[in-house]
Amino acid sequence: MLCEIARHGNFFTTWAVLSALALVSLLGMSAWVFRRYYVRPTFAAWQRKSSPDFPSPQMVRREVIQMLRGLLMATACPALALSLTQRGLSRAYCGVGERGVGYLVLSFFVVWIGTDLFEFLYHRFGHTSRVGWKEHRHHHVFYNPSPFAVIADNAVDQLVRSLPMVIFPLVMPINMDLLFFTFAVFFYAYGVYLHWGYELAWPDAHHAWINTSFQHYVHHARSTLHKPFHTGFFFKLWDQRWGSLYTGECVCAKCCVARGERSPEAWAKVEKPDYAVLLRPGFWWRGAADAPVTAPRAAG
Repeated sequence: MLCEIARHGNFFTTWAVLSALALVSLLGMSAWVFRRYYVRPTFAAWQRKSSPDFPSPQMVRREVIQMLRGLLMATACPALALSLTQRGLSRAYCGVGERGVGYLVLSFFVVWIGTDLFEFLYHRFGHTSRVGWKEHRHHHVFYNPSPFAVIADNAVDQLVRSLPMVIFPLVMPINMDLLFFTFAVFFYAYGVYLHWGYELAWPDAHHAWINTSFQHYVHHARSTLHKPFHTGFFFKLWDQRWGSLYTGECVCAKCCVARGERSPEAWAKVEKPDYAVLLRPGFWWRGAADAPVTAPRAAG
């Protein structure tokens, strides 16, 4: 299907089509999750929320605007990859091909694990160097992110993060549908989960090798320049190897409930913002004041 999109257009039309598809899917996923867990929060759900606080409507507005900017860069590399494929300038192919299903399975794991390592190294660079932090710090304005923050990055950050979609077809035979599926599900959809702000019963924050939404909340709340806590995306292996795990008091929702910190009394004191303002066009056009960038309740 993706090869057909590129076959009937040039780079710019392919870029436009992919951007439209990404807009519908990402905005749709994020909006559905946000409506269910932020617009109408319940006490039972709040007990699984990593941060007891909710982001302000101004901050959510900023997330959405920055996400839309990042989306255009996130689809540039996929569009380039498809264009190179159509011109015979890469090793990518469409359909099962002569290599068969076994090679599809093998290439899936190569792409998944290889990209996860690439994402970790680049993300870590964003926290261990001033050059990287200059770009990446814009994403950390969202210290208590919502699902809309999934690709709320600056242009350079988002462009580099999507580079594997160009690199893999240049260095190895790869099915383009498989490549796009892997990124869509294991990186963009999983990214919505990581920025969800809530925690699952499984995998919970104490899982041995999976980075959960709690680890990513801690990353947003505690990581800064020269403090790269949990820069891994899917696997904890990389942070374990490079010594960047958060080792302070555990403030995951499960532990907070066990300590009695998520009581009905505490829930009654939590401010529940009225997100209905997000449906008013004037709120988006008049330049609502940005929320403060200092977290009132960072992890730990």
